[in-house]
Amino acid sequence: MQGSRFAFGPFVLDPRAGTLLRNDVPVAVGYRGLSLLAALVGRPGEILGKAELMDAAWPGTAVEEGNLTVQIAQLRKLLDPVGDNGEWISTVPRVGYRFTGAVEQLGEARRKPLPLPDKPSIAVLPFVNFSNDPEQDPFVDGLTEDLITDLSRISGLFVIARNSTFAYKGKAMDVREIAGDLGVRYLLEGSARRAAGRVRINAQLVDAMSGDHLWAERFDRGLEDIFAVQDEVTAKIVEALLGRLRAPPPRNRPRNLEAYDLCVRARKLIDDSPQMAQEAHLMLTRAVSLDPDYAEPYRWLAMNHWMGQVHWGGPTEAARSVALELARKAVAIDPNDAGCRWILAYLLAYERSFTEADAEFAKAIELDPKE
Repeated sequence: MQGSRFAFGPFVLDPRAGTLLRNDVPVAVGYRGLSLLAALVGRPGEILGKAELMDAAWPGTAVEEGNLTVQIAQLRKLLDPVGDNGEWISTVPRVGYRFTGAVEQLGEARRKPLPLPDKPSIAVLPFVNFSNDPEQDPFVDGLTEDLITDLSRISGLFVIARNSTFAYKGKAMDVREIAGDLGVRYLLEGSARRAAGRVRINAQLVDAMSGDHLWAERFDRGLEDIFAVQDEVTAKIVEALLGRLRAPPPRNRPRNLEAYDLCVRARKLIDDSPQMAQEAHLMLTRAVSLDPDYAEPYRWLAMNHWMGQVHWGGPTEAARSVALELARKAVAIDPNDAGCRWILAYLLAYERSFTEADAEFAKAIELDPKE
C-alpha cells in the first residue's frame, strides 16, 4: 500500500506527499491529522484502537488520550458530514474509531519534476537520529530546522521550507526523486548522535543532477559547540554553492542548552491540542527563565498565548495583550530574526495596527524571503 493514494467522496488523500484534496483543492490539515486519516482510510470499515491510532500520529511518544479526541474532532470538522449516512469517522465507545466511507485505492501520482529556480537551490532533509534514543528526536529535528533557517537568510540561495522537507522524514528514496519533487538541484542530508555531553554530526551536500558529493564532513564536538557547528555547516554550503562566503546578520544564539532543548521540543507541541499547548507553555516559560536573552521562546510563547485565545477558547483581552508584549520582546532581543518579526506582524494585523504590521512583514521578508 506504500505510495498509494485514497479517494473517498470528493477527497483524495496522498499520505506520501502529505496532502489532502477536496475537489482538487488542497485542504489545510496538520501532520497529526493526516497521519490519523491515513491510518483510518488505509483500513476502511475496521476498528482501530486508540493506542494504535496514537502510535500512528505520535510514534514513540506518550500522549494523553485527549489529544487523540481533539485531532479526531478536527478531522470530522474538516471532512464535513457524509450526509444521510452520518460522519466519515465513527466512534466505537471505549475502543477506538472506524472509517465508515467507501474508499478507492488509487495508484501513485506521477508528478513531473519541478523546474529549477534561477539561483542555486537546496533542500535540507531531516537529519537522522543515530542516538538510538527517541527522546533525542526533537534535538535532531531542531538541528535540521535551524540549518534551514540559517540557509534561508542567504540571499543568493533558494531554500525549501521545513514543512516540505519533513514530509520525507524516515523515507528511503532516491535523491534524484526527492530533488525532482521539490524542484531543487542540491540536497543536504546527514545524521546526529548526542550522548554524554557530546554531539557527533555527519553532513553531506549532494548534487542531485549528477549524484556527486560536493562536500562531506564529520563534526565531533562538545554539546556546547552545537551552534558553532551549525554556523560552520552553513558556511561550507554557501562556499560550495556560491563560491564565496556571504555572512547573514548575526543570530541571537541561546546561552543555555537546556533552554534550547525546551524550545525545540515546544515547537512541535504548540499547535497540536489544548493539552500539548499547555505543555509547550510550561516548557517555554522555563526556557525564558533559564535564558532571558534568548529570543525564540518569547516568540513561541506569544503564539502560545494567542492560539490559546483563538483556537482553544482561552481568555481574550489578557491573551492578546500578553501575546503582543511577548512578540515585541522577542523582536527587541533579536531584531535580525525574521520569525520574530513575522509573528509580531501577524499579531499586529489582528489588532488592526496595519501600518506597523506592514512594516514588520516587510522587514521579515527582507531578512528571510522564504519565511
